[in-house]
Amino acid sequence: MTQDMVAKRIIIENIAHVLKTVDIPNLGKKYSGKVRDSYELDDKRVIITTDRQSAFDHVLGYIPFKGQVLNQLSAFWFNKTSDIIQNHLLCVPDPNVMVVKNCQVIPVEMVVRGYITGVTDTSIWGSYEKGERVIYGIKFPEGLRKNQKLPKPVITPTTKAKSGHHDEKLSEKDIIQRKIVTPAIWKQMETAALALFARGQKICDKAGIILVDTKYEFGFDNEGELMLVDELHTPDSSRYWVKKTYNEKFKKGLEPESYDKEPLRIWFKEHGYTGKGKIPKMPPSFIAKMSRLYMGIYEKITGKRFIPDMTKNVNLRIMDNLRDII
Repeated sequence: MTQDMVAKRIIIENIAHVLKTVDIPNLGKKYSGKVRDSYELDDKRVIITTDRQSAFDHVLGYIPFKGQVLNQLSAFWFNKTSDIIQNHLLCVPDPNVMVVKNCQVIPVEMVVRGYITGVTDTSIWGSYEKGERVIYGIKFPEGLRKNQKLPKPVITPTTKAKSGHHDEKLSEKDIIQRKIVTPAIWKQMETAALALFARGQKICDKAGIILVDTKYEFGFDNEGELMLVDELHTPDSSRYWVKKTYNEKFKKGLEPESYDKEPLRIWFKEHGYTGKGKIPKMPPSFIAKMSRLYMGIYEKITGKRFIPDMTKNVNLRIMDNLRDII
């Protein structure tokens, strides 16, 4: 039996033990997003990254060990970028858990794009293909092809929608006019987002990966300082391509090799789902493929082997690891 088959078998066996949600008594009010559950503790917040898989603004199923990958990869990136802007991370007491500063989150997702691509309604390629040339308040030239590198990265902000609702496109002008943030704070967010993206591209390039696009979220701590919050450069919030095959694939008009959740979006689209109607059920083999993809990107970026914690009762493990905090 090959190592790949063993990995696939282990993942399929653990489909029954995925982390769907966490209910912790005595930890206060629970907040649930698309992928994360969190609890507020005065000036701190406990964030639990589950194995929920979201796309098209809906939870579509569960991927074993995905929460562990996202949590630990975010911790890696927060440590690698803390010189650019402060972030909310305090500690990682469990493979699926972060304890962070409790921040007032700015309701804007700062999406930075280095390439023109995507299949969702908020992607610039979707609008460009329909004939639009001014997208997110940015003018794009004629003659661009899908998956082409842009002359320089652009920021395409969206609203931060609640689960089940769609993100909406915003422009810098919209954000200032709606007084979501002041012009000075917008400039800070813009500068930080572009610097974070440049750092991410540099580290990924050394790992043989292209950081295509990603999203950043910001908030204010109790002292009013701007902080980087949420997740950072994960395969859920970022698009990653394989560097060595990109040029050849692009010349032939083929889709780049992905190291992110784009194959999942494509699978659901091929099965007739883009956010409306009945959600198709992912087969175990595809779930295993996505799980291994998540682990693979962690290993490439960090240069470390990903060893998942395979505790069957994940809820109990999390509560044990949070005992001091509770």
